[in-house]
Amino acid sequence: MRVAFGTTVLQRGLASESLDGIGNYTRELLKQLGQMRGLELKPFAFSGNRFSSSGHPILNLGPFKSQAILSAASGLSFPFADRSVAGEVDLVHATDHLIPSLGNVPVVATLMDAIPLAHPEWVPSSFRKIKNSLWRRSVHWARWVVTISAHARQELVKWFKLREDRISVIPLGVDRRWFVVPSNVDIERVNRHYGLPRCFFLFVGTLQPRKNILGLIAAHRMLPRAMRNDFPLLVIGRPGRGGLQTVRALAGNEDQTLRWLQYVPDTDLVPLVRRASAMVFPSFYEGFGLPILEAFAAGVPVVASNLSALPEVAGDAAWLVDPTRADALAEAMQSVVLEAATADELRRRGRARALQFTWEKTAAETAKVYHQVLASC
Repeated sequence: MRVAFGTTVLQRGLASESLDGIGNYTRELLKQLGQMRGLELKPFAFSGNRFSSSGHPILNLGPFKSQAILSAASGLSFPFADRSVAGEVDLVHATDHLIPSLGNVPVVATLMDAIPLAHPEWVPSSFRKIKNSLWRRSVHWARWVVTISAHARQELVKWFKLREDRISVIPLGVDRRWFVVPSNVDIERVNRHYGLPRCFFLFVGTLQPRKNILGLIAAHRMLPRAMRNDFPLLVIGRPGRGGLQTVRALAGNEDQTLRWLQYVPDTDLVPLVRRASAMVFPSFYEGFGLPILEAFAAGVPVVASNLSALPEVAGDAAWLVDPTRADALAEAMQSVVLEAATADELRRRGRARALQFTWEKTAAETAKVYHQVLASC
């Protein structure tokens, strides 16, 4: 089976050294599916390049031009992809919002959430209506849709008017490196490089309004001063769309109980997360919420939002709270780090929960979808 596999967002992320959730998903699936017998992956990208940022050849479906966006918005048809490559593949898997139409070749599309439609206030206003119109139309070119949680499936049915029986829920996986205890050398290196305190709360994620970092800062400030000194709040993440207010709050802060570490490379992230007293993830909306599973695997207790897909992913392994209530968030943070029995139980449950999510399982379920779609043609 020859599968054209979308890597546009992955290539951009590798080039900028900043992989987002879609980029990470694409990378891990590419790695796992590439090891399967009878499956030949042909990475593709909407670009003018014939080679990926790592030097490997890719199928070039042509630049994703402005004419395509405008024609979709106006209701006119447009050949979104170079259809001359249709004879080279049996199936297309679009892993991001750029979904090609490739003649009669069946398309599987992965949609992680419906944020641009469900919450347009979190999306940049430039060409918002045009992009959403394009997305609504192109989604229906897919023979089958893959999403990452039952909550995301409900959102896709609601906002895209998709048939529920044409959507497969295939959860993300946890990289095995999160289960490995870092060496003392690595821990000491990270401690020195970032000047880590003995204990701290940690947030990891892009600085966007939906991540509710301002609410987290407010909750942390509700803690007694002595406790904030003992357990400062560290934030890891690059600025994202609409995150200017959060950046200002972090960059302009002079209180040592709040620190913004900005970007942390993968080589440092595992030992740094393992050092945290607790991970706090109070997001208003997530299609999945992989950082909480990574914290589970690393043996870190988690306080998380009880909204969107997070309860589904966390199960009974996190302390779930209403993210709109800073007082409830502060109470949970305090309890998790001061009550040793509570923290130990969350660590135990968290590790068991994380073990249920593997990229091998994600890839196997995805391959089943490929076979199912081709069998129905």
